[in-house]
Amino acid sequence: MMMTDSRALSADKPFSIAILAMGGQGGGVLADWIVNLAESQGWVAQTTSVPGVAQRTGATIYYLEMIRARDGETPILSLMPTPGDVDVVIAAELMEAGRSVMRGLVTPDKTLLVASTHRSFAVGEKEKPGDGIGNPETVVDATDFAARKTIAFDMDTLAVKNGSVISSAMFGAFAASKALPFPKEAYHETIKAGGRGVAASLKAFDAAYARALQGGNDKVSATPVKRLDTLPASAGHPVLDRLVNRIRSEFPDVAHAMLFAGVKKLTDFQDPAYADEYLTRMAALLSADRENGGAEKGFAFTVEAAKYVAVAMAYDDVVRVADLKVRGTRFKRVENEVGVKEDQILYMTEYMHPRMEEVCGTLPKGLGLYIENCPKLFAWLDRRINKGRRVKTATLFWFSSLYLLAAMRRTRRGSLRHFREAEHREAWLETALAVLPRNYDLACETIATRRLVKGYSDTHARGLSKFDRVMSAIPMLETREDGAAWLKRLRQAALLDESGIALDGALKTVATL
Repeated sequence: MMMTDSRALSADKPFSIAILAMGGQGGGVLADWIVNLAESQGWVAQTTSVPGVAQRTGATIYYLEMIRARDGETPILSLMPTPGDVDVVIAAELMEAGRSVMRGLVTPDKTLLVASTHRSFAVGEKEKPGDGIGNPETVVDATDFAARKTIAFDMDTLAVKNGSVISSAMFGAFAASKALPFPKEAYHETIKAGGRGVAASLKAFDAAYARALQGGNDKVSATPVKRLDTLPASAGHPVLDRLVNRIRSEFPDVAHAMLFAGVKKLTDFQDPAYADEYLTRMAALLSADRENGGAEKGFAFTVEAAKYVAVAMAYDDVVRVADLKVRGTRFKRVENEVGVKEDQILYMTEYMHPRMEEVCGTLPKGLGLYIENCPKLFAWLDRRINKGRRVKTATLFWFSSLYLLAAMRRTRRGSLRHFREAEHREAWLETALAVLPRNYDLACETIATRRLVKGYSDTHARGLSKFDRVMSAIPMLETREDGAAWLKRLRQAALLDESGIALDGALKTVATL
């Protein structure tokens, strides 16, 4: 074995970079680019990686160290980042930037942080029945305090607009930071040497480079901005114009934007006649609102109902799911997300697990009830229906099947599911109307409780169960001045966990009032 003379070992401090990225974000490509860039400029560089446990439960950490090469000297480069001793951290997503701070990789006296402000939600965030999204403002506050300097903007959106992936944008932002003493042209040459998607990568690189030099980081918000279109003068079609004119002439200005959103949603869900039914129901609710002092309260009851009645009428059924799966806009969106080239074919595989309950709900009311009332027949059919399937949406067989299923929207009004949804919706509204004369604020919260009902299959069943349990507390609350606040607390408790443990505790508290 040959031994290295210790006198030939360099004592210079290597330059260190940690890259945190998830699968599909090009973290490995970015790491290779930086290594190739350094080597092309006469530096010695190496990269290692520690993969996350699984997709979206942990990012892969790519760690790079590099140093100027010196004749006769061999650098010592580490394989892992040391907390408190990293020069640059590049995070491909905002929460990963926060995790880098928690790991101690970002320090105020040393570390430059380059981060994208967009979100790619973790499993833990998406599995919550309510809003489980981490607070981005907290992350920004932490990174501003922890890092020596922060370059943060939505690199993902910028990359997509330029036909590339986020790694190109991160490379551009990193180049603009001047953290390494290499010219911009050297970065360009590194991308060109890769030989794949060069034009799009260079375009995204240049856009991110210019954005980073512009200075100022993107602002983030803990709550998404509400995007409600204003009521237009015309919708461009006589039938739709009639709906727009109904909103303008029959309802107060404060409700126009929400009613217009509801009309658009229900026209897309079913047809203009269905949206007209929605406005007719809303007109009756507005009348009750006026009779109970709604004008003095800004018609809060009507505005709340405008949102949740539309949501209740546009329920998620099998027909709706099939319709969304086969839309051309969806195929185009997925193609853009994965970067499909003109000479490539995209196949999407969906996982579906239909139950016999959904099948009966899609059938005409009489037939669906007949099957449900025949336990042996229902069980025999369920054994053949109730199983997971991997559906390749873009194949002729499955696309045709889903397309025909989506076409059943014409007969939806006669289905068992529609009958049950309408029955449940009217019971909910009648409860709210009964409370309205006695407790206006509680009636508004009763309307908002509909938020608990969402999805289809098991998700719908769990939401419906929680909804019923929350609604059961209304008789105990309608005589209390703080009844609305308590109902809101119950709804928030129901959204905390899937099993409803928090809701059980909140209901016990209400029972003791």
